[in-house]
Amino acid sequence: MGLLVPYDGSALSKAALIRAEQFDAILDEGVTALTVIPESNRQYARDRGWIGPDETYTRAAVVANLERSVSAISPNAVFEFVTVGRSAPYGTIANRIRRYARDADVSILFLGSENAGRMVGSLSVGSAVASGGGYDTMIVSQPVPSKIEALEEAFPSEGILRSETESGAKLSR
Repeated sequence: MGLLVPYDGSALSKAALIRAEQFDAILDEGVTALTVIPESNRQYARDRGWIGPDETYTRAAVVANLERSVSAISPNAVFEFVTVGRSAPYGTIANRIRRYARDADVSILFLGSENAGRMVGSLSVGSAVASGGGYDTMIVSQPVPSKIEALEEAFPSEGILRSETESGAKLSR
């Protein structure tokens, strides 16, 4: 069993990672941050801040930047990635996340999403991932986790996102 955070470097995926760490401080299951990377899609990576505007696209650079971003927020989290085709068909990313969650026997998936459950299901990657069986889903919809006293005592969130930005880690969307 473990806790899984689909991670793309967005403010909401960062907030979901913080929330997963807070739960892990109590549950002690371990946190994995998972990124699905479209192979050789330079524009996709740039649009998400995974590489800089002048940085050459390589899988190694994308992975290193993502791993650095995860580590700045959650030093104990395991970073994993899977790749999909450059122009993967609709639903591929959500399917890879669900497959990973099932194969890893995830107990809770922490999903940072502005629209999961609010948009028509067929339009939302978040709702597609949340509908996966075998695990609970916690939807984090605020870019700064709300203060829940017991969780804050277990893993304080104050200043984490600010210190991640100050450390020079990329992905400050």
